Amino acid sequence: MIIDLRSDTVTKPTKEMLNAMMKASVGDDVYKEDPTVNALEERIAEMFGKPKALFFPTGTMANQTAIKLHTNPGEQVICDKYAHIYNYEGGGASFNSGVSCKLIDGHRGMFTAQDVIDNINPPEFYHSALTRLVEVENTTNKGGGACWDFKELQKIKKVCDTNNLGFHLDGARIWNALVAKKEATEQYGKVFDTISVCLSKGLGCPIGSVLVGDEDLMQGAMRIRKIFGGGMRQVGYLAAAGIYALDHHMERLEEDHNKAKELALVLNNAAFVNKVEPVETNIVIFELQKDVNSDAFISKLESKGVKLVGMGENKLRLVTHLDYTNKMHTYVLDLLSDF
Repeated sequence: MIIDLRSDTVTKPTKEMLNAMMKASVGDDVYKEDPTVNALEERIAEMFGKPKALFFPTGTMANQTAIKLHTNPGEQVICDKYAHIYNYEGGGASFNSGVSCKLIDGHRGMFTAQDVIDNINPPEFYHSALTRLVEVENTTNKGGGACWDFKELQKIKKVCDTNNLGFHLDGARIWNALVAKKEATEQYGKVFDTISVCLSKGLGCPIGSVLVGDEDLMQGAMRIRKIFGGGMRQVGYLAAAGIYALDHHMERLEEDHNKAKELALVLNNAAFVNKVEPVETNIVIFELQKDVNSDAFISKLESKGVKLVGMGENKLRLVTHLDYTNKMHTYVLDLLSDF
């Protein structure tokens, strides 16, 4: 038995999801003639109260498109030092859009409205890059699945409006935040100009993200997706997985959260662990004691059938997901307890 806790991207479609995919009606999405893709886009746009949505093969491409829509070369994006767009998108912000990132030293990937104010470059000072966009990630990956305080997001929105800045949400795990915080998609649609949502993480789809946004911004999204190579043809088979997941896999996210909290409880009592980040959703980040080698620890767990990933600085990450069964969970809890 191999138990893969490296990420929630490792899941396989369920039999029911596969059946829904095989029954999908399809067409050529480049011509916007795929009815299932159109239905998915319309549904997610309506969920967030936005006029437009566009299906993408990856969350990175959706985020990179949003950055491109908001900015011009030479401008700057404010984000946290833990941000996915800065750390894990291959330098795409600079390569694709010609922009730099102004990094905030926040707390677990989150920052305040005052932090934004402090990091806006004076627009009349032409020696520095023109600040154009503020980006946040919810939940925060490197922050251990932490959820933003929605009231703080509203305050940041006011700062953005006052300073004529765009506001983008990398919602790779927004579904987890919504379930954990008992929040609604409409709330986020009112605050953000653009939002990327991922279908292939907690919802268990094989592929896909969707970018939603305001009309004036999204007018160029199809062109940017084409430039990035994201135009797809009979992709309704994949969109059908997204529709199925929205219908059947949302409420069960709480199971992943509960398992993550139980893993954190065991790790907090383990002698080989120095610190465990507070757990709100499905990500557990823990730091090993200084005398424990992280590579050796990962190899030892792999020899026991459990895969996890290193985050640097002796920190490791476990991510619970759809394919992580109760039987697997019991095995991992026992393994960590006796390690």
